[in-house]
Amino acid sequence: MKYMLIMRGTDAAFAEMEKVDFDSMLETMGTFNDELIRAGVLVAMEGLADPAETVVVDYSSETPVVSDGPYGETKELFGGYFILDVTSKEEAVEWAKRMPVLARGFKTEIRRVPTIDEFPQDNEYVQRERAWREATGQL
Repeated sequence: MKYMLIMRGTDAAFAEMEKVDFDSMLETMGTFNDELIRAGVLVAMEGLADPAETVVVDYSSETPVVSDGPYGETKELFGGYFILDVTSKEEAVEWAKRMPVLARGFKTEIRRVPTIDEFPQDNEYVQRERAWREATGQL
């Protein structure tokens, strides 16, 4: 089963992260990433750029509205993610608990990533996606 570990933090947490020595952060996170790789559970991972670079497309009205910056009322920002292929939600939780915390105010949200097998297999678009996944080695 695949689970996404979504790293979220407050503005204060991101500000605190700016005080962390960059080389130390790379060393700490690199060690954790190596553990995930050695355990064979890491599928993907990425951190995200500064929220100030964000653009939001809002579909609340008939015509989508594009604005700069993260959502206006955001209390927590999505800072990056890991996708793990593990045997259970409990195992995903255990990995999340081992993730290094470099500044207070961060949380990790854990969500299961459904597989294509969970969708109607007689659907034309599901069949096209399955063919694309097979062609690109993702299935």
